[in-house]
Amino acid sequence: MKTLIPASESLTVEFKSDRRCLSDTDLVEAVVCLSNAEGGELWLGVEDDGTPTGLHAEHRLLAGLAGLVAARTSPSVHVSVTPVEVSGVTVARIDVPKAAGEVATHSGVYLRRRIKHDGTPECAPMLPHERISRATHLGVLDVSAQVVDGASLDDFDPLERERLRQAIQQYGGDRVLLELDDEALDGALGLTVRQRDGSRLPSLTGMLLVGREAALRQWLPSHELAFQVLAQQAVKFNEFRCFPLLKALEWLETNFRPYNPEQELQVGLFRVPVPLVDMATFREAVANALIHRDYHRLGAVHVRLEDNALVVSNPGGLVDGVTLANLLVTEPRPRNRALADAMKRIGVVERSGRGVDTIYRGMLKFGRAAPDYSHTDSQNVVVRLSTAPADLAFRRMVVEEENRRQAQLPIDSLIALGALRELRRLSAEELAERIQRDVVAAKHTLESLIEAGFVEAHGATRSRTYILSAAVYDSVDDKAAYTRQVGFTPIQHEQMVMNYLRQHGRIKRAETMELCRLSEGQSKELLKRMTRAGLIALEGAGRTAHYRIVAVKSDEIG
Repeated sequence: MKTLIPASESLTVEFKSDRRCLSDTDLVEAVVCLSNAEGGELWLGVEDDGTPTGLHAEHRLLAGLAGLVAARTSPSVHVSVTPVEVSGVTVARIDVPKAAGEVATHSGVYLRRRIKHDGTPECAPMLPHERISRATHLGVLDVSAQVVDGASLDDFDPLERERLRQAIQQYGGDRVLLELDDEALDGALGLTVRQRDGSRLPSLTGMLLVGREAALRQWLPSHELAFQVLAQQAVKFNEFRCFPLLKALEWLETNFRPYNPEQELQVGLFRVPVPLVDMATFREAVANALIHRDYHRLGAVHVRLEDNALVVSNPGGLVDGVTLANLLVTEPRPRNRALADAMKRIGVVERSGRGVDTIYRGMLKFGRAAPDYSHTDSQNVVVRLSTAPADLAFRRMVVEEENRRQAQLPIDSLIALGALRELRRLSAEELAERIQRDVVAAKHTLESLIEAGFVEAHGATRSRTYILSAAVYDSVDDKAAYTRQVGFTPIQHEQMVMNYLRQHGRIKRAETMELCRLSEGQSKELLKRMTRAGLIALEGAGRTAHYRIVAVKSDEIG
């Protein structure tokens, strides 16, 4: 198989010219640079513009190159080197793994690859705070459990200690904590770190939870939060604060509530609130941003109410191992583990660490779109929560079903119902992608919804699709939509194909799929059935294959 050189350099691709014999130092530094980012490919003998010019005579024997890199990196980076023939010259592709920690050259140089403002990559020095930030990103260091340099116990605010105790009662936290004195409480929540001489010093967690505002500004200059309200590009509210976290949450909720109108929905004897944004979802999204942000990066946690969404963002991308493709199913991996554990015990965030489920549930149960994390990148986590009007009929249906079950609908079921409301028709494979599980789990979710009367299955096993049931469409007063989704009967499909053939003389399988709105498997089965019945005949093969009406012989007429 022919190996092609990538079109251009990127975060994971670097070209190095070897016309003047690249020095060992430059080669090793290029490897370290890639390894301290996402790993990737180093192409030796390729110019910056991607033109292959070949290896220098001293580098044509590649056998010792991997050993050279391992010997001159700390800890050793184990690369693989492959010679590649391109345009009549030999170049080397050096595959560099992503480091599990920090890597330096044997002379102590730390470098990392990054993308500049113009979109091009570069190798840049790794400064001390960036090394710590990378360690927290990889989960090998918990800075929230570390002592804050310069801070002392005098920087703790007695009023914030009292606020913490009240929060445990308000949020239903671990009530055992209420029985502890201040020193024992500090130890239980990791607010202080015991020194060798027996003294105690504030941890990052302690400063963030009960630190004085002035001390936070002095010792934690990266800590800041902003609440903004934008209405048709006009700024109605825009304030920044440096409060300790519990006070910050109260301040944000107090300022957000006037912008969060609430309807009431009568379900039986009960009135169900229908807010613009579910407050549990608001609290979880904001708390997650404050807890999981990178405290070694400058920048505020932003809570911004726009015309059609609430946007919450925080500095620091997703931690290593967490991606947008596994956000719903991966095990909890907090960047600031000690801080996250303290907030769980206080009761502010979900005790199981599955706060993302809370955010999803708070959106989907009102018939709104799922949370949108698509604007997240390596520098920031961004979630957009739609503020579109709630679907009251759908909310009523969910409440009634949960009352019947005496339990909440599973989050996968809510995602499935939301996807069916959006797409109208869904396959198990499509749902599996949305719930981030395998097809077996998706089918189980759909079958449980069929048993509950929410979903109907249509089609054979391989081409089976699912739609919302007639009862659901009836409950939301959209019976015509159900009829459209159920579609035509097999006899009607045959009539549509025959009419098309009479008008155009021939039809291909792809045209059948478009005409009848069938999947490839369904259209194949329809055409086979019509062929067996003698209505049509297949002509040609491969790309030229098509079907025509079977001609009726004259002696068969009359």
